[in-house]
Amino acid sequence: MKIILGSKSPRRKEILSLMGYDYQVRVSEAEEVTDKTNPKDVVASIAKQKANNIPVKDDELLICADTIVVLDDLILGKPKDKDDAYHMISLIQGRSHYVYTAVCIKYQNKYTEFVDEAKVGIYPMDDKEINDYINTPEPYDKAGGYAIQGIFSKYIKDYQGDYYTIMGLPKQKLEIILKDLIK
Repeated sequence: MKIILGSKSPRRKEILSLMGYDYQVRVSEAEEVTDKTNPKDVVASIAKQKANNIPVKDDELLICADTIVVLDDLILGKPKDKDDAYHMISLIQGRSHYVYTAVCIKYQNKYTEFVDEAKVGIYPMDDKEINDYINTPEPYDKAGGYAIQGIFSKYIKDYQGDYYTIMGLPKQKLEIILKDLIK
């Protein structure tokens, strides 16, 4: 069986490599849209869309994922520009928020899906700290405008849940499911 990672995310590649799997990358170029409004439903819907838009053979196991940051039911995606990044970091600083990562695994036309949740607390940040951060390249391809494992890590007060869920791929739950599927 071949493992296909349906993501170009360097973080997801790193996590799957840390798990000891050999894999190939195959990415969907389809636009991600959903009519869902509940954050868990939104992220699950996008992960499944990715899986449906990447062709696989019978001997290939496809792993797709999507991650969102949610503060008070407001979904924070990837910032569009510096103003958007500033707005997002201003909203989450000094508060706690949730990170949801959905995984959709497709193998032999069967789907295994789950959404994992983590809670992240951020230290208060002043205007200079926010501006210094958004002037780095880090915020612009990450949900919520930050990377827990990057420059932003110094602002992480605490977290509950799987660290890797916050990075973009729930390592603990994924490992249990893959062991069962790869037997």
